[in-house]
Amino acid sequence: MNTATSLWTPVRWAENGPVKLAYDRLTEGADGEPLLLVTGLGVSRRWWPDGLCRALAARGFAVARYDQRDAGESTHLPRPDSGNPIAALFRKRGDAYTAEDMTDDAAAVADALGWDSAHLFGQSLGGAVAQRIALRHPRRVRTLTTVSAVPGDAAGLATLRYVRLGTLARFARVRHPGTPEGDIEAGVEVARILASPAHPFDEAATRAFVAGLADAGVRDGRSQSRQIGAQWHGPPIDGIEAPTLVLHGEDDPLIRTGAARRVAARVPGARLVTLPGVGHELPAPVWDEVAAEVRSLADRRPA
Repeated sequence: MNTATSLWTPVRWAENGPVKLAYDRLTEGADGEPLLLVTGLGVSRRWWPDGLCRALAARGFAVARYDQRDAGESTHLPRPDSGNPIAALFRKRGDAYTAEDMTDDAAAVADALGWDSAHLFGQSLGGAVAQRIALRHPRRVRTLTTVSAVPGDAAGLATLRYVRLGTLARFARVRHPGTPEGDIEAGVEVARILASPAHPFDEAATRAFVAGLADAGVRDGRSQSRQIGAQWHGPPIDGIEAPTLVLHGEDDPLIRTGAARRVAARVPGARLVTLPGVGHELPAPVWDEVAAEVRSLADRRPA
């Protein structure tokens, strides 16, 4: 859960054409190796747990996070499309932008940070985006950690094979008013759906955390549909050259572990680590383990 605001630098903006991308940096570990966090579907960068970020900093990483386009404080695109993220999977093309545009956003953030290259850590949709960044901007990626993600080159029905449809149905029933109070209730409900079954869900702590986010992303179906609908036209993930770690909760209620196995089997030399009792999030008890795995991956990178 988040702690003091001073743990993060003031928000800054990178630019990719007309798109402005909000980002900030952890003040701890600022002299470490660059590590960029890539957020999941629709949500702001503030959903990353501070405790996980601090664990990464303690392992020698300078941690930065950013809001993807159509999320948080970054540019939200015009709204010509429907608000159905699942239907967006079956479109022949995205209405607003491509998946390549989203990878270029990350490169723009790295430029603004003054980073020629960085370690990538992406979760959920952010994991798929991070895989694509490693393909489109290979010289800028030191290592790749993809968490709870489908293969970055999957599309349409090939994506749905990795998704638990029952959980999608639960998401479809999440309906709250378009108010700050509705945002909080939606955030708590989504967090409960994605929680790790082996770790107690602390509703009071989650509510306090979500209340401090001021983030409507969990119920913004239009922004989510544009992110999901962004089509990838690049090479298959078999071409990823960066040392790769694939992490996945064994009890992920949204993305099947088969997705992680598929990514690990296709990316040359990738290491697969499954996390017992973990859902579609990274609870506090596994933060140190996750940070240690990312550190080990970085240490194995050829000089």
